[in-house]
Amino acid sequence: MEVVLTFDPDYKDVITPPYMIYLKSDYLPCVGGLIHPLWVITAAHCNLLKLQLILGVTKPSNLKEEKHIQVVGYEKMIHHPQFSITSIEHNFMLIKLQTHIELNDYVKLASLAKEPATEDTMCTVSTWTYNVCDLYKDPDSLQNVNISVISETEWREAYKTYIRDSMMCVGIVPGRRLPCKEVTAAPAMCDGVLQGILTFGDGCVLRADVGIYTRIINYIPWIENTIRNN
Repeated sequence: MEVVLTFDPDYKDVITPPYMIYLKSDYLPCVGGLIHPLWVITAAHCNLLKLQLILGVTKPSNLKEEKHIQVVGYEKMIHHPQFSITSIEHNFMLIKLQTHIELNDYVKLASLAKEPATEDTMCTVSTWTYNVCDLYKDPDSLQNVNISVISETEWREAYKTYIRDSMMCVGIVPGRRLPCKEVTAAPAMCDGVLQGILTFGDGCVLRADVGIYTRIINYIPWIENTIRNN
């Protein structure tokens, strides 16, 4: 199957959303979201070997020119206890940092949702993409797309074998799309709060293809208890 790349060399790099973290790994990178000065949320399917967390970065492929980054290590990773690698349900984890990060104009906390995102709520999904010339370096470009929450009727009809109440769908009308090369675990910020972490992409989220997201609001008690007890 042909792999389509969403990297756009004419796209002007935006300032990285201040809650976004580049999770650099010896395997594949992921996107993280900063929810506490010591805690990051990301997808549990991320295999983060020799993890470094890089905050305030726009272009991971060229860290030498980045002026506002913070690089930190981690103390522990805590997967949701019901996550299984054979399912996309409960697909998120928390990462505790070794040290408190410095909050500033380039590094800020994401607010967690207090109520579910409703149909047609507009969300911003952000992730990094790769230059077609070299897929083996770190990604080149941070890009965003504004897409809306899909009605429950539509996504349940399209993804009968996948969907659970702990998930939400964001994008255009569901349909099979071509894959592309993006950094996984993109966060969905809807009306300014963190509503979802990408667990499955039916194509390419930056092309507005449908993504299935872990619905964060369903797990707020577990998140709060985990932070409090660790």
